Amino acid sequence: MKKDIQIPEVTDVEVAVVYEYNDIYKTDDWNVYIINKKDVDLEMVVIVSQGFSEKKTTSLLRKKIEKLPANSFAKVELIQPELFKLNNRFQVSFFEGNTLFEKTFIFKANTIKEGALRLIPELNKRGVLVQ
Repeated sequence: MKKDIQIPEVTDVEVAVVYEYNDIYKTDDWNVYIINKKDVDLEMVVIVSQGFSEKKTTSLLRKKIEKLPANSFAKVELIQPELFKLNNRFQVSFFEGNTLFEKTFIFKANTIKEGALRLIPELNKRGVLVQ
């Protein structure tokens, strides 16, 4: 039975943690973005995030985006720098047409830092990207 289940591979969807200035609060913040590099819209995007290590696990956070247009991006959440010492997992599920896709993106512990920032062309901002 398991051999009959088709699990499609996710391509052209990425998660980034971006270091950017917040004009409202006049602070430098770390924000999580989802990037849709596909030529089709993604529907019912659900992102479940959690930080974890061998000794510690954070609460689950859930975010739903009704529609993520083709070749676009959306801000998912603010992430606190204290979480960078943990592994940070983002489980992304979405519909493309009538097909359900799912992929887990993991930022390993201590990989989100200012020294690792690179330009992310789709956002025109500097951040750390997981594909």
